[in-house]
Amino acid sequence: MAYQEEEQVRLRRQRSKQAIALAMQGRWREAVAANQEIIASFPHDVDAYNRLGRAYIELGDYGQAKEAYQRAIEIDPYNVIAQKNLRRLPYLGEAGSEADSDRAEPQHFIEETGKAGVVSLYRLAPPEVLARMAAGNKAYLKVDGSGLTVTNARGEYLGQVEPRHAQRLIKLMEGGNQYAAAIVSTAEERVLVIIREAYQDPSQAGQLSFPPRSGESLRPYLSDKMLRRELEHIETEAEEPTETERGGDDNQD
Repeated sequence: MAYQEEEQVRLRRQRSKQAIALAMQGRWREAVAANQEIIASFPHDVDAYNRLGRAYIELGDYGQAKEAYQRAIEIDPYNVIAQKNLRRLPYLGEAGSEADSDRAEPQHFIEETGKAGVVSLYRLAPPEVLARMAAGNKAYLKVDGSGLTVTNARGEYLGQVEPRHAQRLIKLMEGGNQYAAAIVSTAEERVLVIIREAYQDPSQAGQLSFPPRSGESLRPYLSDKMLRRELEHIETEAEEPTETERGGDDNQD
């Protein structure tokens, strides 16, 4: 009996890794099929329903996405991913989410001392605009008087960079520096953006875009696990031991 349980856990983890890989590659139709296959064998797999919902969103099938997330909530009423996306769905409509072609490369999410930093936006855009943004979408900086505005690929206003960062970045941009930005995370009242120095003008040599705090060094802002979770809104239980493997019940998060 123990062997059969272990084999089921192994099979589920393997299929989950495959489904995650398809999502990371943007192969959404295949991701739908992969997660449906998991659900057929493991009908209470909350993470598979969340991945399925995400795949349907990317395909523009919001009705099916809603059903997938609702099923996840039925299994786990406190599932944060399903709750967040059910709130987000009504805002998508015909506008849809930002295209995958406008996603930043994973290496953009390395917070390098002096060259890149994560900032919190304030004076945020309305919820219907923010709902269309997802972690990994590119963002764009625009100097607006004494402020530094962040927009999406459509030119829609998302928010403003905190003044303590904005003043320094504006000065460097006026001196010739160029920056790239991407969404790290979005919530109803908080948006985090990572800004990276893409080009340093010779006149700005020696000037740090993000002066380090004590003890800081080159590090990934998001681990591989968290990057996947943020970018794809999917759980990565395939990368962690389940409760069954730890000797407990195999409960979903």
